[in-house]
Amino acid sequence: MGRASRNASTVGQVVACRRSATYGQGIKLYTFHEYWLVCPTHVLFRFNRAPCTRPHCFACSLTYKRPPQWWRHSGLLPAALKQVHAFLAPSRFCQDLHRQMGLDIPIVHLPNFVPAAESAVLPSSPHAEDMPEPLYFLYVGRLEKLKGLQTLIPLFRRYRKAQLWIAGTGSHEPQLRQLAAGDTNIRFLGYKTAGDLHGLYRQAVAVLVPSLCLEIFPLVILEAFRQRTPVVVRNLGGMPEILAESGGGFTYDTEQELVTALDSLVADPSYRQELGRRGYQAYQQYWTADVHLQRYLTLISELAATHGRPLT
Repeated sequence: MGRASRNASTVGQVVACRRSATYGQGIKLYTFHEYWLVCPTHVLFRFNRAPCTRPHCFACSLTYKRPPQWWRHSGLLPAALKQVHAFLAPSRFCQDLHRQMGLDIPIVHLPNFVPAAESAVLPSSPHAEDMPEPLYFLYVGRLEKLKGLQTLIPLFRRYRKAQLWIAGTGSHEPQLRQLAAGDTNIRFLGYKTAGDLHGLYRQAVAVLVPSLCLEIFPLVILEAFRQRTPVVVRNLGGMPEILAESGGGFTYDTEQELVTALDSLVADPSYRQELGRRGYQAYQQYWTADVHLQRYLTLISELAATHGRPLT
């Protein structure tokens, strides 16, 4: 089953979802790229202000200018879910959260991956003496409120040991540019191709992921690890899980913890290089396309045997 539309708000789309789930006799899988099954806005970011910890679905939908989704109170969605053989959760956090929110469905933990890139296969990241000037921390992603970039800009207006470089575009960009107006320590790079990002990742002191929402499994972390670059992430959602498995960076809860992490990376480039090495080794072990495909095909074989479905 494909990823549900972010604009899903009509009964017709749910009926289409149900029909696709019942089509054919093959193994049917659904990957949690977001929270559409449990959240009318699909992001669990209540009133566009904070992570959702208690449902306020009707009022929150109005905040996002979405009509009420009455079909969520019918039997349409549960009927469709029964046709899916397994739901794939990229993080254990995602797996646990969906269960806590009442979904009685078969959920399997299967992490995301990023493919290897020719430019990523390098002897090592830059050595301490080779780090470019000026030093910079890198943000890569959509410029939206729930991504939390507005929490970094005021900090880097005061933090002068390194710059903040921002790659990406989005609807919150005008507000962010206004917040950073006149400060040369903060650079907006706009949209960058995958090829451009390889070099930006590789030469950054670290990649910062300040998301305020419950990220399931942001690929930007793996993209940084692929280039042997450490990450600093907010202690929220599925991100701490990736850091715990890799040892490739820091998590933070407060601004002071973030500043401490930045300082440690700027002051000791060899430590930065060691964290990048750990991240790269974890990427090779857990999050390559080959590793993912092997797990994926094994799962399909197991499900086919359990449900008596042919593989051809």
